[in-house]
Amino acid sequence: MIQQIKDLATQFKAEMIKHRRHLHMYPELSFQEEKTGKYIAQYLSDLGIPHSTGWVEHGVVATIEGGQNGPTIALRGDIDALPIQEANDVAYKSINEGKMHACGHDVHTSSLMGVAKILWEMKDQLKGTVRLIFQPGEEKLPGGASIMIKEGVLTNPKPISIYGQHVHPPLEVGKVGYRSGMYMASADEVYLTVNGRGGHGALPHNCIDTVLMSARILEALQSVVSRHCNPNIPSVLSFGKINSDGGATNVIPDNVRIEGTFRTMNEEWRYEAHKHITTIAQHTAQSMGGTCDVDIHVGYPCLVNHPTETSFVHKSMIDYLGEENVVELPIRLTAEDFSYYSQVSDACFYRLGTGNSAKGITSPVHTPTFDVDEDALEIGMGLMAFLAIRRLEEA
Repeated sequence: MIQQIKDLATQFKAEMIKHRRHLHMYPELSFQEEKTGKYIAQYLSDLGIPHSTGWVEHGVVATIEGGQNGPTIALRGDIDALPIQEANDVAYKSINEGKMHACGHDVHTSSLMGVAKILWEMKDQLKGTVRLIFQPGEEKLPGGASIMIKEGVLTNPKPISIYGQHVHPPLEVGKVGYRSGMYMASADEVYLTVNGRGGHGALPHNCIDTVLMSARILEALQSVVSRHCNPNIPSVLSFGKINSDGGATNVIPDNVRIEGTFRTMNEEWRYEAHKHITTIAQHTAQSMGGTCDVDIHVGYPCLVNHPTETSFVHKSMIDYLGEENVVELPIRLTAEDFSYYSQVSDACFYRLGTGNSAKGITSPVHTPTFDVDEDALEIGMGLMAFLAIRRLEEA
């Protein structure tokens, strides 16, 4: 079976590269993936694969029923792009101004398209059903996964497991990575509005200085992680944006807005930290005569890989690629809305190596120069198809 899958992946590689390049040239932002969804649906229609559209407006879900009765498993690929201007000089460079597949979702989508074609060729060997989820809106709250779950993507019947893969530039192409248990962090957005009384910079005694207040608040908030958090819990509170209306070299503004992110690997501490952030920001502002409005947008939860499913994936990776090409990954404080699936179904989210230092393909995700070694498509679609077929066999 492994050789058959590998042969099909090799056979379909050139076609999937074409699909990947098309998707890369025409990226669409989260919850705006109209043309992307139509492109996927047309591809499935041409193959004769049953599918439904309209999930979170632009999502597509394909269903491949095997030749033998059995349970259902699900596979997920996200389809949205990022608001980044591409800097690569390649033939398939994005032509949509200010939009780019800088997180590899074009690879995830085209790989899953390849999986669909492999499984369709081998459907008589399937001992159950495979549901392929082409999901919109991974990059933006509330996350397309949460909405698709509410719309019933994991029901009728409920899959016994769900798998997702993600490009990983630090891993050389040909390698894959896994981690059991807690893997990725929760991610919440923190918005602060610091209010005071503006005025002339030469007359600060007549003002309640919002800029100075903001500096004090940012400094004080560092204690949330350094002094309130158990050192054994990975956490980070970072602020990446600060601005005001009306400020100048000699003008103190009435208001300053600050935006940041809070991430952690512990759900109980997560909500305790929200209280600390609110209290510290408000009390610091009050001590200086101003106020601070705190608005925390609760984002994706922690991503937990089911131990049994991850053990199965780990063993299958070794069987498909060889032990030397499978690595255990460290935890990471980035976030993924695949975490919502992991709360509902036994899930495993793993990494696909896409880097190639010899070719200069080393840029990280979410950068204007991100790209992949397209040999990863052959590995990505083949491994995921293998996981689906074997999982149904062992159910």
